[in-house]
Amino acid sequence: MHIMEGFLPAPHALAWTIAASPFVAGGLYALRRTLQAAPERRMLLGVAAAFAFVLSALKLPSLTGSSSHPTGVGLGTLLFGPLAMVPVGLVVLLFQALLLAHGGLTTLGANLFSLAVVGPLVCHVLFRAARGVGVPFSGAVFVAASLGNLATYVTTAGQLALAFPDPLGGVTAAFAKFVTIFALTQIPLALSEGLLTVLVVNTLRRLNADELRNLPLWRGLAEAKP
Repeated sequence: MHIMEGFLPAPHALAWTIAASPFVAGGLYALRRTLQAAPERRMLLGVAAAFAFVLSALKLPSLTGSSSHPTGVGLGTLLFGPLAMVPVGLVVLLFQALLLAHGGLTTLGANLFSLAVVGPLVCHVLFRAARGVGVPFSGAVFVAASLGNLATYVTTAGQLALAFPDPLGGVTAAFAKFVTIFALTQIPLALSEGLLTVLVVNTLRRLNADELRNLPLWRGLAEAKP
């Protein structure tokens, strides 16, 4: 994730920007409806955005032109849904590109698609699936946040493989190479993010249960096993 400025060929950078644009529009609409219905949730949204910003700013060198780090979008996804995290991810990535030299403006669309579209969607689906088959609440949060993180990096590996196919094995061989290299740093980071997300969710449950009421997360909390 955080593909560096100018690393992707221009057609690829443009294509990922176009692919991410409808999700930005849908996310802005979903977020506006949520905050109009319950303006008091702005503070909770700020917590989710800060969580994503701080975690995704902690990077480790990985592939040339990219880096490994937590994504931080799992918490906001569980609180507000996957669409709401797209505009949040856009703001986070824009600030990081401009202020921290993480990522870039030309690669913003590609980074946004992996971090704020695919990651939250996978997190949301896995959380609902895990709860649906009876996984305890904290376990479902851990699985969703961890695998949502890994889904971001699988997507980034695919983006890089499409842009830089292996001379002999093509896109498939390049994808296998990129995924393998990412895995060295990303698997322990994903597990750590899963544990941290569980800790933060349980803290919110203990300190701000009333504020979580009527959010998608609250239904899971209400049904959680002690």
